[in-house]
Amino acid sequence: MKLRAAATTRQASRMGEFNSNVEYVTVVDLPSPRRTHTMKKVSILPLVFLIFYEVSGGPFGVEDTVHAAGPLLALLGFVVFPFIWSIPEALITAEMGTMFPENSGYVVWVSTALGPFWGFQQGWMKWLSGVIDNALYPVLFLDYLKSGVPALGGGLPRILATWGLTIVLTFLNYRGLTIVGYVAVFLGVFSLLPFVVMGFLSIPDLKPSRWTVVNTKDVDWNLYLNTLFWNLNYWDSISTLSGEVENPKKTLPKALFFALILVVLGYFFPLLIGTGAVPLNRELWTDGYFSDIAMILGGAWLRWWLQAAAAMSNMGMFVAEMSSDSFQLLGMAERGMLPEFFSKRSRHGTPLVGILFSASGVILLSWMSFQEIVAAENFLYCFGMILEFIAFILLKIKHPNASRPYKVPGGAAGAILMCIPPTALICVVLYFSTLKVMVVSLIAVSIGLVLQPCIKYVEKKRWLKFSHSADLPDLEHEESTHSLVN
Repeated sequence: MKLRAAATTRQASRMGEFNSNVEYVTVVDLPSPRRTHTMKKVSILPLVFLIFYEVSGGPFGVEDTVHAAGPLLALLGFVVFPFIWSIPEALITAEMGTMFPENSGYVVWVSTALGPFWGFQQGWMKWLSGVIDNALYPVLFLDYLKSGVPALGGGLPRILATWGLTIVLTFLNYRGLTIVGYVAVFLGVFSLLPFVVMGFLSIPDLKPSRWTVVNTKDVDWNLYLNTLFWNLNYWDSISTLSGEVENPKKTLPKALFFALILVVLGYFFPLLIGTGAVPLNRELWTDGYFSDIAMILGGAWLRWWLQAAAAMSNMGMFVAEMSSDSFQLLGMAERGMLPEFFSKRSRHGTPLVGILFSASGVILLSWMSFQEIVAAENFLYCFGMILEFIAFILLKIKHPNASRPYKVPGGAAGAILMCIPPTALICVVLYFSTLKVMVVSLIAVSIGLVLQPCIKYVEKKRWLKFSHSADLPDLEHEESTHSLVN
């Protein structure tokens, strides 16, 4: 038998504070947070493909690993890197996302462990890196189409195409997360099918000796590591949609597991086909080169199919990332970190203000090049992940008895050991960052350090309305009642 604090007494308490004036009632289990909307929740299949698009979207964009380091290191990167980074991040997301099944996601993890100031910094850096990430997808979309439509290579047509695509996909996000989820399933299947066909067509031309080509003296480590890092991170982004998931305590860990398998296979086998079936010319391995390989192996029809698949994939990544970014802002508003108007939902259950803010950021950043976007995004993302690792370890130490529907084994010691390899990788990625990217990223971080006190001042002066949802669970209450079991 478990005990819980009566819901009517929780509205006076905030995250990280303990209210001793509570009334205990007997219930079967701790309740999930009440929802003020009745939109349909996301089930496991759409969730798998939402995670797939948050992280990957297919092999479009991995060409630079071959350009930077050659076939062998590119293939090894997508085998080894998931063990260093993807699996630890997915495990942390599974535990923390089921521990806090709400839309603020990693923001509430850090807030509970380190306080609301650092929780806000986490939210700022992750939201900004997510918006920067989303600015990539129109760039990739147009890079794959420019070989067939040269006018999209630059100038006013490219700018108009970028803005038009952003507006159309933003409207899709407005229409509802359930629609986005099933669109992601369709787009995922459509985007991966041409690589299955390429695999069969490439069999007569495969030469395994091409897979072993390596020249360690001619490796662009900055481009190689940033491309790997970008293509295999963002597993934690799905946590900002936890409040919209059907039975997240069971669904989220399963979806992360299946998505991990799908992502790794979706990278490795296209690279295996492309590097093994076509003579190596590293200079050609840049954004959009898979469409040229399709032309070599199957002809114009396969090239057009793959270009269409790339376009669809970038649409899927865009809508998935924007969903995560906008629901994060909604979750932060529900925690009182942002003005209350961020928590308002449209009639479709979507965070209208969060969507508009995220779309505006994408348009403002659309002028940057692919490599600049990836490097700047990775730099900010690294800082956010350091805070997540610290929060994960501290919550293991400070709240060992808190309810964890999915628990990574090993306790605090295991958490520390698991976080060492990805932390070391973060240090390597930061080391290889250019001075320009470092300066721009540090300025962005500094803005967050100033922005939080300014928002608190606005709240103190009551210039804007802030509120803390009484329906959100409080870790202190939950842990104290979770331990009272007969």
